[in-house]
Amino acid sequence: MLTHQYIVRETGEVVSEELIADRSVHLIYSRVREHAPTLFKALTSRQVSSLLGFLHYDLLTRPGKTSGLAMLNKIGADWRDCLLPVERLDTPRKVFERQIRYWDCRPMDPSPTAIVSPADSKVLLGSFARTPELFIKEKFFSARELLGPKERWFSCFAGGDFAVFRLTPDKYHYNHLPVTGRVVDIYELDGHYHSCNPRAIVSLASLHAKNRRVVTIIDTNVEGGSLVGLVAMIEVVALMIGDIRQCYSSIRYDQPRTVTKGMTVIKGAAKSVYRPGSSTDILIFQKNAMAFSDDLLVNLRRTDVSSRFSSGLCQPLVETDIKVRSTIGHRRPGGPGVRERSN
Repeated sequence: MLTHQYIVRETGEVVSEELIADRSVHLIYSRVREHAPTLFKALTSRQVSSLLGFLHYDLLTRPGKTSGLAMLNKIGADWRDCLLPVERLDTPRKVFERQIRYWDCRPMDPSPTAIVSPADSKVLLGSFARTPELFIKEKFFSARELLGPKERWFSCFAGGDFAVFRLTPDKYHYNHLPVTGRVVDIYELDGHYHSCNPRAIVSLASLHAKNRRVVTIIDTNVEGGSLVGLVAMIEVVALMIGDIRQCYSSIRYDQPRTVTKGMTVIKGAAKSVYRPGSSTDILIFQKNAMAFSDDLLVNLRRTDVSSRFSSGLCQPLVETDIKVRSTIGHRRPGGPGVRERSN
């Protein structure tokens, strides 16, 4: 099977990813999808996804059966980042939903122009100005489908830039705000629970737009905001994800609240948590609003890295492994946020 590699941002190391259940995903998204569409639909349903999550994270394990340190070491997570003592992380679910001391171990650029990553994840970047759909031939999603039936939001982001953040089961699964602003809309769109394995994404056109997701529209053109125009933050469920729980906390994880319209949210703060499995965050920006960091753009086009996302396309598409709250770009001088504030 084709190797899938990514680049570690901090070190520049090229890593071959060990994709979980890769052969099963290949079977489901090739033979089952083609020859047994009813079974394929059932396997990607909420019921089956929740059942798999329950079996893997709850039923087949007992508290204390495996130490928290052993589970963290197995997935390559640093126990020193965890907020709770490792002995209290005594089930796979507790390890998956762990909180970390992000204020210490995930530092954030204090610059007001910086836009930050919403998750510990592997990121791909792109622009709707170069192609009307995300990547080529709707390999990932149609922007119109992704944002749902609210036409005005699709119009606002026409020609803008986007970033896709793929979270794997070993990652820290809290989502954080990429910008500061006011929530002008938040809504849920129903859908399936497809895997975010690169093989599944490449196999099924517009996969992310077919999954259940929460769309949050943030207006950053407010007092104290990031001044980068409107930003869409889309949280997409995947296989074994039971829920996306909105739990915004302006200070650490204290006094979590449901995200609602009219709420002011602060860049870098915790917004929500996936429970549990693999998942994807997507950010969409308005046209000419921001510029991605040079190192992420250079990594994206590396020809010496084997990426499944590049397969069959006319150009390389390589992921970079990044940390939550790390800078992914900056607002452009004179962008939509600055112009609107100056009027």
